[in-house]
Amino acid sequence: MLTRPNIILILADDMGYGDFGCFNYGASRTPTLDHLVSEGVCLTQHYSASPVCAPARASLMTGRYPHRTGVIDTLETRGLDRLALRELTMAELLKRAGYATGLVGKWHNGACDPRYHPNRRGFDEFAGFSGGWQPYYQWNLDRNGSFSRGDGRYLTDVFTKEATEFIRRHRSDAFFLYLAYNAPHFPFEAPEADAAPYKASGSFTPAVSQIYAMIECMDRGIARVLDALDESGLADNTIVMFSSDNGPQFGGVGEMCTDRFNCGFAGAKTLVYEGGIRLPMVMRLPAGLDGGRQVHDMIHFTDWLPTLLAIAGTEPPHDLKLDGINVLPALQGERGRVPTERFWQWNRYTPDGECNAAMRDGRWKLVRPAIRELMQVSNEDLAMDIQSKYNPENFHDISHAPEPERVKPAPPPAQLFDIVNDPFERNDLAAKEPGRVSKMTNALASWFEDVEQDRLAIHD
Repeated sequence: MLTRPNIILILADDMGYGDFGCFNYGASRTPTLDHLVSEGVCLTQHYSASPVCAPARASLMTGRYPHRTGVIDTLETRGLDRLALRELTMAELLKRAGYATGLVGKWHNGACDPRYHPNRRGFDEFAGFSGGWQPYYQWNLDRNGSFSRGDGRYLTDVFTKEATEFIRRHRSDAFFLYLAYNAPHFPFEAPEADAAPYKASGSFTPAVSQIYAMIECMDRGIARVLDALDESGLADNTIVMFSSDNGPQFGGVGEMCTDRFNCGFAGAKTLVYEGGIRLPMVMRLPAGLDGGRQVHDMIHFTDWLPTLLAIAGTEPPHDLKLDGINVLPALQGERGRVPTERFWQWNRYTPDGECNAAMRDGRWKLVRPAIRELMQVSNEDLAMDIQSKYNPENFHDISHAPEPERVKPAPPPAQLFDIVNDPFERNDLAAKEPGRVSKMTNALASWFEDVEQDRLAIHD
């Protein structure tokens, strides 16, 4: 492994395995990503830390389960996306190691308060937005605290340009660039030239046509990022990683239906079935990792902070309580070097351990299904969330209104799946394995209690 390689971590928003052209039989066009899959290292059991974006991103940045960080939901106008000020980020730790650090794109780990701004969380440079989403033409861009409005350019192209300029500015530095595209997250807007062929095919709803066009535009942007590395002579000594924050958003009716191929995985964004949390990860480091391979070990978002620090030749502080481990040995081909247990849980507002929770224990996966009443957002919070995207200058503090009142019904029974033999979670084995279900249910409850204790100790 080379010393102090540059790091580019590219994250899409609401994209699954099935959105790659090489995995969906050419339904979408993603030549750059397809090339990375064939020439780089492709992870086949790579998991987000959450089925929604803000908690997943907090975990990616800290190496810790989302609850520990205080990030439990996506609603920035309620502060539920705020990464606790006590948390150390990947950017802070790489900056301490001498890296120039930049974030281009979506932050979603604290808005409406300058203490949570990316420039205060380890990023020397920031060009993007702090909340959950932005329109692609009527955007509001925050560049290190100074704001500008949309100028006719498509936001994905703006982010690509910002990323390539960061690379060229820092061609003589060791750098960490977190390029967090918001594609293909709602609103479904794409350049007409990209969308027209999908619409003309008659194979997709208008919404899916837009989504595939958004992804194609992002893929083209990634190609330009790779070209900038080549032109700067940095390609061999730069690790490039691409993943998504959670699975694809499915739903809607008629022309707005977003359901599409996702390799047969059950569920989608918001759910802890495989379709919501099992994500593509492709990576390359020409001078440090042999390409043209697949890695089948179970690797989790919490693993990337310790792993990237190891690749950078540094270590996390000894007193930092991490949930992930350095998986560089697994990436280099050593089997059996990753944890066999992983956990997930998410619902709206205050977390509930009996709702939308899961545990992997080797080949086995326990699922506590979602409780509909705990997965809803109030109309008031939804309206406020939308307004904050178009008029962020009007939001200087979070809402302190009480949470909506909800009545929780009895939770549905736990489900059990053998992920090795049944990766699509079609055969519930809970009735045949009551002892295993009991053991895993108790382990999941213990984990939830542990991470919630950390969350409740936050005093921001």
